[in-house]
Amino acid sequence: MGNICRSPTGEGIFRQLIDDQEFTDIVRVDSAGTIGYHAGKPADFRMRQAAAAKGYRLDSESRQVTVDDFVKFDLIIAMDRENLSDLKSLRRQVNEENIAELKLLSDFLGDQWPTDVPDPYYGGEDGFQYVVEMIEDACPAILASLKLESSE
Repeated sequence: MGNICRSPTGEGIFRQLIDDQEFTDIVRVDSAGTIGYHAGKPADFRMRQAAAAKGYRLDSESRQVTVDDFVKFDLIIAMDRENLSDLKSLRRQVNEENIAELKLLSDFLGDQWPTDVPDPYYGGEDGFQYVVEMIEDACPAILASLKLESSE
């Protein structure tokens, strides 16, 4: 929602994966929230700590999704069904033919994971670690779904 916990974690983990696979020249990664309440702020400190413990950097600043994002990007991944619904409503305002596909992060996960990525903001440290693990598990499947060829 606010782009300070789950989405910047997805961006940071996926960015590291595409860096490691040398796809940085052909894959653009960004994160945004469905609300602009935290615009311009870094990821939550607790989220940055949990990500750093696993070797990830969360460097982005929060921003709100815009209708232009549906044209700039091929795929937009929501962390939960509420945000997916908000994104679908916003996407209806786009008057372009080729617009981003919308998916849930759980579309890239096995059945052992919940449908919605839980928002760790009001919980304890374990919730932040859980989100990192959940996103880590999804990122290889997201990359595989893009059917890319290395830029080497």
